[in-house]
Amino acid sequence: MSRTVPAVVRAMDILELFLDVDAELSPRDVAARLGLPRTTVFELLNTLVSRGYLTRTGEDSSRYRLGVRVFQLGSAYSERLDLAREGRRVAGEVAGLCDETVHVAVLDGSDVVYIAKVDSTRSVRMVSAVGRRLPAHCSAVGKMLLAGLPSSAVRARLPQNRPLSALTPRTLTSVRKLERELERIRGEGVAFEHGESNDDVSCVSAPVYDHGGSMVAAMSISVPSSRWDHKSDMEWAQLVTEGAAQLSRQLGHVANAQRLPTER
Repeated sequence: MSRTVPAVVRAMDILELFLDVDAELSPRDVAARLGLPRTTVFELLNTLVSRGYLTRTGEDSSRYRLGVRVFQLGSAYSERLDLAREGRRVAGEVAGLCDETVHVAVLDGSDVVYIAKVDSTRSVRMVSAVGRRLPAHCSAVGKMLLAGLPSSAVRARLPQNRPLSALTPRTLTSVRKLERELERIRGEGVAFEHGESNDDVSCVSAPVYDHGGSMVAAMSISVPSSRWDHKSDMEWAQLVTEGAAQLSRQLGHVANAQRLPTER
């Protein structure tokens, strides 16, 4: 394992304190949270101020908040970020663990569009393609993405006076039943599909969040129904949740920052 530099680690620890709080911090706050000597904290804070990563604030300049240099670094990272590229990279890692097909999709109106896909190496696998569109209500990724919207926004995207289109006999065609399913998904954090878009495929999906806490995509694992059993629900759900969380971190997401829909 490569050697780390203790002073750099401590400086990063100080900066990361500001990920969890909105208020400014005093040297005493920092020392108490990290268990560091007050002298060490002052030296580190002064160094971070001198480089623009922190700035002094308060009437007596005895408190600190993040400086403009952090914003510049974050902006540079964001400008170079490509959701499809990062999605494919993380999907590849998830597919390597389960050897099943992994997708990343985004919501476009009432449809989902696949922006990344990594195939299973097995002879029997899901047939799909990047760029393919599917009605959101009949896919695990689509239901996950719809669940990330307030109910009023969901209703605005779906027909209210006619049934939803059906791709298989198992597709949810009732808007009311779909809304109940979305409520369940909001509570559980994962979405399932068993033969709703393809008779022979089961899927599980988890949300992908950006740096502001908005759900911007969903990741799914798609498995031929012949390889899915009752135990698979938990196994695939855990794996796709971990993969989606990893992709969210790549997008700058902090775990407690997602905005859950509250409007009804």
